[in-house]
Amino acid sequence: MAEDNKARKLVANNKKAYHDYFIEEKYEAGIELFGTEVKSIRQGKCSIKEAWISIDKGEAFIMGMNISPYEKGNIFNKDPLRVKRLLLHKAEIRKLDQQKMVQGYTLVPLEVYFKNGRVKVEVGLAKGKKLYDKRADMAKKDQQREAEKEFKVKFK
Repeated sequence: MAEDNKARKLVANNKKAYHDYFIEEKYEAGIELFGTEVKSIRQGKCSIKEAWISIDKGEAFIMGMNISPYEKGNIFNKDPLRVKRLLLHKAEIRKLDQQKMVQGYTLVPLEVYFKNGRVKVEVGLAKGKKLYDKRADMAKKDQQREAEKEFKVKFK
């Protein structure tokens, strides 16, 4: 497992997803990209904050993922918000589609990273949080932060 972490370079993550959803399961998927898009991602010009995942006719697509145009690219640059196909096995797509049919579940991208030279997306099967769940999480984080602060003060 330690070897996987060395070969994995994080490009973008979606902190908002962890705030708005309970993440039930995680899947790793490849993305169908063009050359200038990969070069732009290598420079870190990628955002998945407003992205979501849709399944249509047995294929998974990521929508709303913004990959800024590559500066040195010319006619080969693609639309930054174009729909990109995710590369998953048919069985995984079928399973995700069935689980998504359950009320309250959605598919969200959690991270974009390089793994052994290939661009990967971590897809999360998520269930929406209610407002009181979000408040409880924020209160829990505040308590933890206060405890850590007191711990630091005691041992200085």
